[in-house]
Amino acid sequence: MGDLIGEWATRLAEAELSSPLPRRWAHTQGVAERAVEVGQVLGVEADLLLAAATLHDVGYAPRLVLTGFHPLDGARFLRDEHGADKRLARLVANHSFALLEAEERGLGEELAAEFPLLDEPLLVDALVYCDMTTTPDGGRTTAQERVAEILGRYGADSVVGRFIRRAAPEIFSSIERIEAALAAQPR
Repeated sequence: MGDLIGEWATRLAEAELSSPLPRRWAHTQGVAERAVEVGQVLGVEADLLLAAATLHDVGYAPRLVLTGFHPLDGARFLRDEHGADKRLARLVANHSFALLEAEERGLGEELAAEFPLLDEPLLVDALVYCDMTTTPDGGRTTAQERVAEILGRYGADSVVGRFIRRAAPEIFSSIERIEAALAAQPR
């Protein structure tokens, strides 16, 4: 994919998010920064991770909201309007255990049929790590603090609250696997 995909992803995310959703854009930039750091454990897949990290929340853009579920709306936008790489669209659709939230919203079968989860655990974990260690403002955080922040923002009984409580053990496991992979990298 190379640098061109990263530049394209950045231009696209900035165009869709920076003006209408500046806080979401700040989060996206922070997630992309984490992806650059984590890319070392992925080798040739680092560019795909960076593109997915940069575009993971594009479905929040007001003009793209169709279902109200940003992973699905974003992946459809990438597929339908941009003919994006299928793996990229699948990563965006499934980022941070989105299938669990899709189930809460009655969209689980639809998401799974259109954008099956990639059978590439390290890549999937890396995107979870990037998203779930970044605050809404783009700063660094722990996964535990991020889950608590999401619960506080949405409420424990909301769709997102129910989802994040279900997903938390999986999120924490992904974080542990990526931290272990990073620690094993030669310095």
